[in-house]
Amino acid sequence: MTTYSQAIAETQKLIASKGGTWDGISAESVARMQLQNRFNTGLDIARYTAAIMRRDMAAYDADPAQYTQSLGCWHGFIGQQKLIAIKKHFGSTKRRYLYLSGWMVAALRSDFGPLPDQSMHEKTSVPALIEELYTFLKQADARELGMMFRDLDKARAAGDTAKEKVLLDAIDNYETHVVPIIADIDAGFGNAEATYLLAKKMIEAGACALQIENQVSDEKQCGHQDGKVTVPHEDFLAKVRACRYAFLELGIEDGVVVTRTDSLGAGLTKQIAYSKEPGDIGDQYNSFLDCEEIDPATARNGDVVLNRNGKLLRPKRLPSNLFQFREGTGADRCVLDCINSLQNGADLLWIETEKPHIEQIASMVDRIREVIPNAKLVYNNSPSFNWTLNFRQQVFDAWAAEGKDVSAYDRANLMSVIYDQTDLAAEADERIRTFQRDAAARAGIFHHLITLPTYHTAALSTDNLAREYFGEQGMLGYVKGVQRAEIRQGIACVKHQNMSGSDIGDDHKEYFAGEAALKAGGVHNTMGQFA
Repeated sequence: MTTYSQAIAETQKLIASKGGTWDGISAESVARMQLQNRFNTGLDIARYTAAIMRRDMAAYDADPAQYTQSLGCWHGFIGQQKLIAIKKHFGSTKRRYLYLSGWMVAALRSDFGPLPDQSMHEKTSVPALIEELYTFLKQADARELGMMFRDLDKARAAGDTAKEKVLLDAIDNYETHVVPIIADIDAGFGNAEATYLLAKKMIEAGACALQIENQVSDEKQCGHQDGKVTVPHEDFLAKVRACRYAFLELGIEDGVVVTRTDSLGAGLTKQIAYSKEPGDIGDQYNSFLDCEEIDPATARNGDVVLNRNGKLLRPKRLPSNLFQFREGTGADRCVLDCINSLQNGADLLWIETEKPHIEQIASMVDRIREVIPNAKLVYNNSPSFNWTLNFRQQVFDAWAAEGKDVSAYDRANLMSVIYDQTDLAAEADERIRTFQRDAAARAGIFHHLITLPTYHTAALSTDNLAREYFGEQGMLGYVKGVQRAEIRQGIACVKHQNMSGSDIGDDHKEYFAGEAALKAGGVHNTMGQFA
């Protein structure tokens, strides 16, 4: 990568070659602007972040403690603030990504207004959000580097060569806020061609990883709701290949495809799978159908009939014209889905579950890894789970199995505040705290994400502010609950003018107009109160 000094020298040569007509251009200012915008296109971002994910996947294979994490986003500002917070608290963005949730796009970004997670929102809103997220992340780079450039100018003006050297080294080794985004393409928003077209738009916006699920596109449901309908493997694989073709067409050879199976909670299929011969993938899919043996003489008009080991079987068809699977086959279907996906171009798996239970996940992953040893998962640490109740019940059940006395606890009422200070609650909280680490080691989970965190944090913080501000606390409700906390915790947004790009604009005005620049950041700017 070109260093700051090298960038200045290269631009000086270019300016000198113009015979004096470019002498009003500062080579150092050009170098600063170039470093503040190191990614010129979304494809630059996709290529850069895909390489990050591939390195992280290899690191996880070598050591499961090197798992990765992300939080879901519904606005560029939210993603920006997450990465600023990560750099502030941990000093590095390593192994920390962003997740783009289709649920949040549907609920918060649709022109139709709030929608359920059923792929009814405009599919163009998904690549638009990817582009928006990266616009805000690049602006975070520009802001932070701009502050470093200002400090560099101050060090030079003061003759502090030691600080100048430290700052130049920090600029040359600057870590960008731009990180991988795992982007939700739902069930592909139509047929394989529609999936391919949308995948291209998402990749061109910067996505290096696409997550696609095996539900029927026009019957798609949220993974934690009822009524899910899956498709035969070949239908799903056509869309997986469409995503891969999109990556390859755009030159992103390291692009990551995450295949999600909803089979654990999906008891329905819209189609009988095509099968050429017994034991093929279509026959395996059909083997899970709930069927009844029939006499050919009693066959009804319009019946679908399967021949299984010489017996004629009629799959049970519902009034919705859907076919149902046998109860209790969800885990087996998940395992088959995952193995088939990995054998046909998928990079990572996603098994949607109804609760966060490590051994439940591991029981499926163990079977998958018997066939594909390095199988890895992306897992949804979903707010749809009641984590407190689930883990308290897990501890209750474990203690009961060990013969411990649990008579002081009502298993059905463990969410109650009366249990908050008990030993059971303490152990449950510890299991929640270590869930990601333990699941990465035991259940093959490479990436942990929370789909809807800021949907809930926005609602919670807004509720608290409204209660205080419109109540007896008045303006103190904002000052104490928000601004004072921002100042004490060093939240960058307390200087909201700076965060919006005002200082970057001042720098550009000075580049363009020199001493004639009319800058906003003078002594009368009230942001100086937060120095």
